[in-house]
Order: sequence, then C-alpha cells, then structure tokens
Amino acid sequence: MADYIETSGLRVDEQLYLLVRDEIAPGTGIDADSFWASFGKIIADLAPTNRALLDRRDALQRQIDQWSLAQRSKPFDLAGYKTFLIDIGYLDAEGEDFQAGSANVDREIAAISGPQLVVPLDNARYALNAANARWGSLYDALYGTDVIPEDNGAEKGEVYNPRRGAKVIAYAEAFLDEAVGLAGGKFSQVAEFALKEAGGVKQLTARLQDGREVGLADVAKFAGYRETAGQLSHLFFKNNGLHIELRIDRNHPIGKSHAAGVKDVVLESAVTTIQDCEDSVAAVDAADKVRVYRNWTGIMKGTLTARVDKGGKELLRSLNPDVCFTAADGEAETLPGRSLLLVRNVGMHMYTDAVTTADGGEIPEGFLDAMVTALAALHDLPRTGKFINSRTGSVYIVKPKQHSGDEVAATVGLFARVEQALGLTPNTLKLGIMDEERRLTVNLKPAIRAARERVVFINTGFLDRTGDEIHTSMELGPMLPKMAIKNQPWLGAYEDWNVDVGIATGLPGKAQIGKGMWTMPDEMRKMMDTKQAHPEAGANTAWVPSPTAATLHALHYHKVDVRKQQSALAQRSRASLDAILTPPLLDRKLSAEEIQNELDNNAQGILGYVVRWVDQGIGCSKVPDIHDTALMEDRATLRISSQHIANWLHHNVLSREQVIDTFKRMAAIVDRQNSGDANYRNMAPAFDLSIAFNAALDLVFKGRETANGYTEPVLHACRRQVKLAGRA
Repeated sequence: MADYIETSGLRVDEQLYLLVRDEIAPGTGIDADSFWASFGKIIADLAPTNRALLDRRDALQRQIDQWSLAQRSKPFDLAGYKTFLIDIGYLDAEGEDFQAGSANVDREIAAISGPQLVVPLDNARYALNAANARWGSLYDALYGTDVIPEDNGAEKGEVYNPRRGAKVIAYAEAFLDEAVGLAGGKFSQVAEFALKEAGGVKQLTARLQDGREVGLADVAKFAGYRETAGQLSHLFFKNNGLHIELRIDRNHPIGKSHAAGVKDVVLESAVTTIQDCEDSVAAVDAADKVRVYRNWTGIMKGTLTARVDKGGKELLRSLNPDVCFTAADGEAETLPGRSLLLVRNVGMHMYTDAVTTADGGEIPEGFLDAMVTALAALHDLPRTGKFINSRTGSVYIVKPKQHSGDEVAATVGLFARVEQALGLTPNTLKLGIMDEERRLTVNLKPAIRAARERVVFINTGFLDRTGDEIHTSMELGPMLPKMAIKNQPWLGAYEDWNVDVGIATGLPGKAQIGKGMWTMPDEMRKMMDTKQAHPEAGANTAWVPSPTAATLHALHYHKVDVRKQQSALAQRSRASLDAILTPPLLDRKLSAEEIQNELDNNAQGILGYVVRWVDQGIGCSKVPDIHDTALMEDRATLRISSQHIANWLHHNVLSREQVIDTFKRMAAIVDRQNSGDANYRNMAPAFDLSIAFNAALDLVFKGRETANGYTEPVLHACRRQVKLAGRA
C-alpha cells in the first residue's frame, strides 16, 4: 500500500510529495504547500467539468450506436448521418472565420520546418538522446542504414568499409549540390575551401580540382564559419531555414581521404521533440510518474544525465551545448544545440491515485501532469541557465485524445488556472492539439478557436484516429482489413482537412501543422522514398522514431519549401467532410484465408507489444511483426489492432474460439522473437498464468465496451497486477 501525505484536502503519494518538495519546487519561487493548496482548488473547481465532458462522450457514443443499429441492414445514408450528428451535438457549427494569435512562440515552431521526435520521458537516456538530436551526422545516418545499398562491396561490416564510405560521401555531396550549390562545378570537385572579404562581409570560395575558383550560387546561403588553429574547420550554410555544417579536418581518417578535407556533413535535424508522458510510456502509479517528472525536471534544470555503455566504455550522457560560430558579417552567432522540447501530458480520460481527494477518489491525471510539468518548466523560463529550452519564455504542452472544441476550451481553462497558481503570465502555457479522435477532426476549427491564443501545434495521428474510426462506427458493420482502411478516401481527406483548416485559421508562422509517425525504424530507404510527401502536403513537421531518422527526414525539408507549399495549398478547396464521415465498411466477402491472415497479423502485433508493456513496463519499442520486421509500436497501434478484432468478432466475421486459438499460436511466435531477452517471460504454454497474455485477450473481448476503445484501462490494471506480485 502506498504511503500518503495529507495536505490541503488532498492525499499525495509520499514519493511524489517529496519529489515536488525537495527537487522540483526549490528555485521556482513556489513552495510545496502553496503548490498543493492551489492544486486542491483546481481539482475542486474543474474536476466536475472533466467528468461531465467524459460522460458527454459516452452519451454521444450510445446515441451513435443506437442510430447505427437501426441503419445496419440499409445502405449507408450519409446525408441522414450528417443531420443526425448535428442534431445530437456531435458535429458543431464552425462559426465565423478567425486567425490564431499565439504570441511568444519560438522560431523552431513558428518559422522552421523540420522533423519532430517523440520520445518516452520515463527513459532518461532516450530523453537525452532526443533532446540532443538537434544536430545529426549525415555520414553516420547514411552509413548505418539501408539508404545506401550494401551491394557491389558496400557492406557495412564491423570495420569501416571505404567503398561504402565513398557512396556515403557521394550521396552527401549530391545533397549539397542541390541544397547549397556552387556557382560552377560540384562539391565533389572541391579541393579546398577558403574565405575572402567583400564589402566587409566574408564570402566562401571553393578552389576546384581543375584550378577554377567559384563561389556559392546563392551567397545568402553562407551562414558562417569557425576556425581552429587558424584553419577553416567548420562551414555553416542555411537552406529553407535549416542549417548545414561541414566539418573539415585533413588529419581525420575520413577527412584525410577527402580532396577538400571534409570529415563530416552535419544537419540540423530534430528541430523539435515531444517528451512524452502518454502513449509511449507505461506509467501506472506514483512511482512511475515520479520517474517521468524527475526526468522532465532534470531537462528543464539542465542537470539530467544518463550512463550509457558504448563499445564497452561507460559514458556519461548530458545535454549538448549550443553551437557557436562567426557569421559572414563577423558577428558571433549562436544556434541551439538541442531540440526545442514540448511535453505531452495524458488525455483527460486518464485518472490517477498518485494524488487523491480526501475520501480517496482518483483525480484527473492530466491535471497533475499540467501542474507538475509546468512547475518544472519554471526552472527554464528565466532563461539564465546554460541550457535554455524556450528563448521566448513559453512552455509547450501537447494534449492528446481531445474530442471537441468544448474539451479544448476546458484544457485552456485548466492552463489558465495553472498559470494563476504558478504566477505565470497568461498564455505562457502553449497548447498542442492532437487531431487523433474522430469528433475532434470534424470539429477542428472550433477546437482551434477555443485555443486561438495558445495553439502552437495541430497534428494528424492516423494510428489513434483509425482506432477511433473503428470504435465510433462499431455497430454499423464489419470494417475493411486494416491496409484497405488506410487506402480509403476518409483517411486522405482527414489528412488534408487538418492542413486546410490549419492554414485557414492562420497557423503558418505561428504554429506547427504536423503529420504522423514513420513506424518502421529500420526501413530508412522506404522512409526516404515516401516521407517527402509530408512537407509536400503542407506539414511543417512530421514525426520520426529516432535521431537517425530525423537526420534523414531533414533532407526532405531542404527539398521542399513548406511555407511556399502552404501558400499554394491555401488556394485549393477544403477537403471533403463527407469523405471524412464515410466509415470504411467491408464491401465484399472475405475468404477464410484473408480473415485468418488478418487475425494472425493483428494478434501477433497485440501480443508483441502488450507482453513488454505489462511484464516489463516498456511503453514504446521496436516490436517485430509476424514477418520479423521491426515496427515502432505504442498504444496507438495497439488501439487499432484490438478494435479491429473486436469489430470483426462483434459482427461474426470471427469466432471467440478462433480468436483464442490464434492468440495462443501467435504467443509462441512472440516468445520465440523475444528469446534473446533475459527479462522476458514466456506466455506459452502456461497461458492462464500469463497476465500479459490475458491482458491481450481482454483488449479484444472488452474492446467494444471500453470507452472510445482506449487501451489504458486494461493495460494499467494488468501492469499494476504484475508490479503488486513483485514480478515487474
């Protein structure tokens, strides 16, 4: 049983109480007693509204279920459906046009287009790696991934392969030709870089191997330089708002073999990072929340460290310093050495016993996240430390799983109360809106209006969005197979709608319009072939699963000027609401083989993720699929798969016995895939004894009755059971 400290009408878990009192509050000007007193008032005043909004969700879903049941035997009536959704208050009036007015927004959000990392905040090493992923070696990213083929003697191997290295350098130089460009010749022809003065400004010149001397095709792209021992050692360029750094060292093994002495090309990569308290973490109790909050506090203070074993050596990882160089005009220039950090709080449907009311009632976990993460951010806001996050004095909080403008308004009200409690200027807490729930999508404009003074981010989360699509339309009939769902008009319309509404409400220049995650972290060639579509679609950021992926995805933003793209897209007609509201219902008879294959894939994916979540508390990881391809899985992918099986089960496409048998067969496959993990506990053959296995079944068998198809109720209960049994 947890030990609680009673304060201000609250019962606070002792670990959390001590964390706030001894580690977070000191230095903020807020003492712990006043913190909890203010928080108690917030809970008393706002928790009833939170509950009422959740009850409203459930009531709307019951009405949709009833309408769907009445329509099940008929052709889908889109016009009647729209009228019905308006009548019940699911689909709100958009209201008059407006422009968002968020102020004091950092350039990384307002002006720079580039990749965005999402990282679990409960892992200090991952959190630091992501924070430090602002700059990444293009050479390393190319050499270590499948972007460079391993044919014709270009294998990676255990030692440096010069033939592969030559292909990496050629790829990088071709990129420089396109992104920077010389006035004559190519970067592969450069023998030496030098500086010359013209009108009090340094200009870059390049002596080619044939003796010609050329400058840049666009001199404005030269950002600056750094010298070491009187020699050029770093060159900085700027293209589409992103920086490129050439490192020169003729004594380096790579630089020694390069005609111009270039040892590396370093790119501004993860411009922003979401430090995640939600879908990628497994935080089920106060001890887990303390670990999450402690890491966030350490980052805000600039003191977080992590020990890392690399090549048999133990390294102490910490935050990277800023990048300094001399600009072309001779002035000292400093660029952030770290990604601008946002923090994702949990959704309003989550409740916690880390803090309870006096009578033991759980409180909205999102309230606690907002209060504690904002308190920790007070260490950053004075902008006096070595490691500054926001240079404009803002705190960026991403809020997932919101369903309507009313819910966004409630979040805005919560933020205002937190600001008041912590003595912050109004609108210091900025809001990122995850567009990942069906009702939020169709009410996106009212949602942005509710947050128009705070909004800094809207993002399409197609994974959660698909899960909610299935759950909302559960009673209408069986859904198409998952891959077919992805190819239906509703999904493309949803993605375009987010961009269209974001542009129309004035987000360019003030906020990010984002796209979702690349889920195959080892398939970088495929990512390079496909993910340029995100900036082309008008998104000034998109999610990537690793620092390496961020460096590679940055290449797409050098190719596409997103602001120009958004200006062009502003002229098109808005995406179709009718398409968005048309559910992806099964329109043909599936063969027994098709059904079983779909079930196998879903079941294997569910088990692979759930067994790590429940047994080991791993909220996000590379999970092998049924073909042993590593996929980046979190609760969003789990929501799709579990809802899909629940839907087919409900409509008798599958039988309960078939599901159980399939899960047992797939458990053996997952056990085999994890055989190298010393901490792994097999599910087969003692299925009854495996809490994780039975959690996976519960996600399916209880999927229809669980609010919005969310997976947290099952996962949290089972993870706590494992921890209580001392098996965590």
